[in-house]
Amino acid sequence: MTAPRGPRSLTGRHRSWPWCRHCSGIALDLGSARTRAWTSGRRMILDVPTVTFPGGGATYPIQRGTIVDTPGTSRMLDRLLGHRLPRLGRPLLILTTPVLGGVAYRAEARAAVEVLRPRTVLTVPTARAVAMAVDADLTRPLLVVDIGARLTEVTLLADGGAVVDARHTALGTGDLDRHTPPALIADAIVAMVTAMLEQDRTPETLDALRRGVLLAGGGALRPDITHRLTGRLHVPARPVPAPHTAAVRGAAQLLRAAHAHPSPPVTDGGHGSE
Repeated sequence: MTAPRGPRSLTGRHRSWPWCRHCSGIALDLGSARTRAWTSGRRMILDVPTVTFPGGGATYPIQRGTIVDTPGTSRMLDRLLGHRLPRLGRPLLILTTPVLGGVAYRAEARAAVEVLRPRTVLTVPTARAVAMAVDADLTRPLLVVDIGARLTEVTLLADGGAVVDARHTALGTGDLDRHTPPALIADAIVAMVTAMLEQDRTPETLDALRRGVLLAGGGALRPDITHRLTGRLHVPARPVPAPHTAAVRGAAQLLRAAHAHPSPPVTDGGHGSE
């Protein structure tokens, strides 16, 4: 359910965006229940179920933040985006990733998106993409809670937006039923935040908590979760605007920056890849 606070070496490294003022681009957020994408030159976000249909039956290639069927994920992406890309040229692709997905997730994701013929793939932790979507002040520590359909993450961003601590639980809004009430998700989030506070030997987690918690994902639309969080944490738990699309909108913002500026420095929290 949790992962220990990472060493300071995980706070990221500065890299440069590839200069691509006129080329096409894709911002992509792969979720267990929904996949969302934005392509350059379009105003609408594509939002479809994360499902594929080999042999006529539906299967779910991404489960609880893990790509369990890479070919199936490729087929889904080809169906969603293949016909929307220009025949000539290769797009720049910005991909959100679970904060604790690690090298294995990024390797599977890179293999899956090859069907889109990307020129370059850059990854960004979901929590940072959410913060970018709302232009959050990243000069101060920030707690981001992403409540998805099958995975909930709590992430501490500091040092300009680098991931310095993260926890997750394989629980989300898609699990809610009479045996799994919304309070269970809220209580799991409180437990993760409490563990982060107890294990943090710096003031960063406490400083971030005092600012309030930033909420994203579909679960941020549920007052039965957000109100309980506010009461249990004794600080504001603020849903971001359109929380279910915040991650892909943040990735799209980074994509626009790549198109507009030759080489602005970015920190990808050690999650970048080319």
